[in-house]
Amino acid sequence: MSFVLGLKCRECGREYPSEPIHVCEFCFGPLEVRYDYDGIKRVLTRELIESRPANMWRYRELIPIDGEPSVGQHNGFTPLVKAENLGKALGLNNLYLKNDGVCYPTLSFKDRVVAVAVNKAKEFGYDTVACASTGNLANSVAAHAASADMKSYIFIPNDLETGKIVGTSIYGPHVIAIKGSYDDVNRFCSEVAAVFKWAFVNINIRPFYGDGSKTFGYEIAEQLGWRAPDNVVVPVAGSSLITKIYKSFNEFHNLGLIDKPKTKVFAAQATGCSPVTTAIKNGQTDFKPVKPNTIAKSIAIGNPADGYYGIKVVNTTGGWGEDTTDEEIVVGMKLLAETEGIFTETAGGVTISVTKKLVEQGRIKPDELTVLAITGQGLKTMEAVEKTLVKPVTIEPKLSAFEEIYKNL
Repeated sequence: MSFVLGLKCRECGREYPSEPIHVCEFCFGPLEVRYDYDGIKRVLTRELIESRPANMWRYRELIPIDGEPSVGQHNGFTPLVKAENLGKALGLNNLYLKNDGVCYPTLSFKDRVVAVAVNKAKEFGYDTVACASTGNLANSVAAHAASADMKSYIFIPNDLETGKIVGTSIYGPHVIAIKGSYDDVNRFCSEVAAVFKWAFVNINIRPFYGDGSKTFGYEIAEQLGWRAPDNVVVPVAGSSLITKIYKSFNEFHNLGLIDKPKTKVFAAQATGCSPVTTAIKNGQTDFKPVKPNTIAKSIAIGNPADGYYGIKVVNTTGGWGEDTTDEEIVVGMKLLAETEGIFTETAGGVTISVTKKLVEQGRIKPDELTVLAITGQGLKTMEAVEKTLVKPVTIEPKLSAFEEIYKNL
């Protein structure tokens, strides 16, 4: 049973039917999904959720597909890790990591949004899905399209990391590299979408696609024992995830599943692409687009589609925005690996190093319950740390040879 009533403009409030559209025809504001929350409240309980399989679809009344999912049935419900060792290093006594670097099937949180988008594309009758991507989305769209027996077209910047290109091409999609940044790719895809009648997951299917991110927040609240954290630090690209985490906590509260959230939401960006955090630090309510220049390519979006709303969430919750250099990103990646045994991509390095700064600034207190969003797997961005690691020592297969070098290890 679906509880979707249709779509609604986030700016002027005009309502639309549930169709593959994403922009208001009157004010050009973005559209979002409308739900029958009264109906959901009558059926959705903690007990019902807990009785279901451990995947993102345990919250299916709050996910905008009409029937049971036929694609991505095993996605989500990733670990919430108590990070004792990292907490000691950062000076935090109650630190958790929401690790979507192990999300099924392509090891990033994008598997959540794509699972919703591809199911919705099938419901709308499309046979082809497409996207503009900085890498993780490309992996996920290609994988889910293969699983759904659909065709896929993936548009990426031409300087994307090798791991992400391989991790997309293996599924047999049509991959087109565009000369330029993600923002150039995205603008080009808007033109393509106007001509080719495909399901572009982050264009005409965007309202449905975006709500897949809410499950990241639902899981945090459930895994914390049905409560929202004091703080959540989120890497920001297009700003959709940061707004949906905030929305998920408030939806759970309005449905009576958790107490009123008092969560401060913190935005984390790379210094080389920080339009949202720069606006926050300057006291501005909107951002200025920038040209990305950072190793954190998965979040290198200089003109974020939901940037205005991301800034609003941070300001509304009393959070903050901070950025970090490429060198600090690498240090953050290595710190997480060396303390918790978790290899994250560059976006996770941004989250770790920004959190360190927030603690030093006194914005996150030692005893507060803090959750860090780890959104992707480090195997996708090995180039970022490869040259900073100690190379293996080569010896003959003799005990004497090992004893000789052992004292220097």
